[in-house]
Amino acid sequence: MASEVSKKKGGLRWWVVGLVALAAVINYIDRQAFGALWPDIAKDLFPELGPDDSKAIYGRISAIFILSYAAGQTIFGKIFDWIGTRIGFALSIGIWSLATAAHSLAKGVFSFAMFRSILGIAEAGNWPGAAKANAEWFPTKERAFAQGIFNSGAAVGGIVAYPVIGLLAVYLSWQAIFICVGLVGLLWLLPWFYIVKAPPERHPWLSDAEKNYILSGQKNQDLNEDGIRDEGYNPNTAELLGRKESWGIITASTAIDPIWWLFIVWIPIYLNEVFGMNVKEIAFSAWLPYVGAMLGAWFGGLLAQNRIGAGWSVDKTRKMVITLGCMMMIPCFFLLRDPGSATNAVFIMAVLLFGFQTAIGNVQTLPSDMFSGKTVGTLSGFAGTGAKLAAFGLTLLIPEITTNGNYTPAFLIGGALAIIALAAVWFLCPDIKPLKAKNI
Repeated sequence: MASEVSKKKGGLRWWVVGLVALAAVINYIDRQAFGALWPDIAKDLFPELGPDDSKAIYGRISAIFILSYAAGQTIFGKIFDWIGTRIGFALSIGIWSLATAAHSLAKGVFSFAMFRSILGIAEAGNWPGAAKANAEWFPTKERAFAQGIFNSGAAVGGIVAYPVIGLLAVYLSWQAIFICVGLVGLLWLLPWFYIVKAPPERHPWLSDAEKNYILSGQKNQDLNEDGIRDEGYNPNTAELLGRKESWGIITASTAIDPIWWLFIVWIPIYLNEVFGMNVKEIAFSAWLPYVGAMLGAWFGGLLAQNRIGAGWSVDKTRKMVITLGCMMMIPCFFLLRDPGSATNAVFIMAVLLFGFQTAIGNVQTLPSDMFSGKTVGTLSGFAGTGAKLAAFGLTLLIPEITTNGNYTPAFLIGGALAIIALAAVWFLCPDIKPLKAKNI
């Protein structure tokens, strides 16, 4: 007992979000390895194919990954609400790490599609899990910043993935690289099990001051508004989907999330096809847009935290920050129609992804702003499934609308998606605050 008391300290919630952000870094390294290595994979396994045929195969395999990812969002949303954050994350990252290493065994389209499918289902758990961890470990006013830290992990993964894989490609085969990056995720399990022993209510290391700060600030867990944390509004699935606010969250996620996938799937192929870059040149150029994404994740979270701290309502804050992010993205899509050079293109993408992450972090906090912790994983899973289904359709469409290296139609679709996401938040979420049952 004395040893447990001696370990009590403040700031434990930041260690938790740090580990979740690190999981996102690993998630993106595992995910991006396929795109970064595709020119070498295609040369090895499909040497007889031309650029358009090779791109079509890459698009189909990527679409299968995203479709599996869509299913995984709902599956793992329910799993996290069922077995909790601690075991849910371990299950998710353990399976996806093994699936990444198994890519080394792929010999063609079918085997790659199978391993990418398993990877997609398991990796999907990272996002509803992060939303649930955020709802459990942070008061309302800190959630956008915590979500920004988590999202910046995805951006950091994008930043380091290409240079790391490019460097490894100098010394290792593509098969050996998949094994190396798969092992990293298994190592993550060690600090996760050591630090995240229980939820905040029961964690033996959590100081009383931090526990009270977290729990008293969870407004969505105070249904009768008496200042004492309770179960909050926890509707069943039918009631959840009967709320227009739920559909605002699902629609906004479904529209905005494919923008991210447009770039993480197609940046290396775009740079290779339009500007003739090889694997090593892509590795040392494609990371720059993710720097913009990382900065945007921090900016959107800090801006929201600052405004709520200054007395703004959650509704006003979320809508302002989401609007700002979308208004950054829209002109960038038009500039990308004719960037002039690869350097200009990656800089424009950096600004665009800055705006994307500014907005998305606040979109992702909406479930925990309006519903209780027991519902957050489920709603985040539904929203994620809709988002990944849209990304799946867009990924299948890209090879058909970008023949001969013309990516203008893809960028125009991206601009339209940003407008739809913005409209969903404004019109379907009229007042972003903890909701109550309709008969109360």
